[in-house]
Amino acid sequence: MLLYALICLSLALVGIAGLQFTYLFYLDRVDRERKKLIHQLEAECRRLANRLAEAESRVAEQDMILNKLLIESGDEVWADIIEER
Repeated sequence: MLLYALICLSLALVGIAGLQFTYLFYLDRVDRERKKLIHQLEAECRRLANRLAEAESRVAEQDMILNKLLIESGDEVWADIIEER
């Protein structure tokens, strides 16, 4: 009788150990997927930062051109445009 109880206990412990190993492999896979996703997000962040820097430089360049045109044309033109509206 005691022998059967020990056999059942050992099989239950083997089952629990198998479940823990399965869960460990699952967590390892989730960790790898998250690391891959973080790597992709970092690459996307670098790409977007480069695009932002390009856009900012383009806006600064266009702002310089507009300021140059504004200085050359004078303030009278803008006053005429405002009065027409």
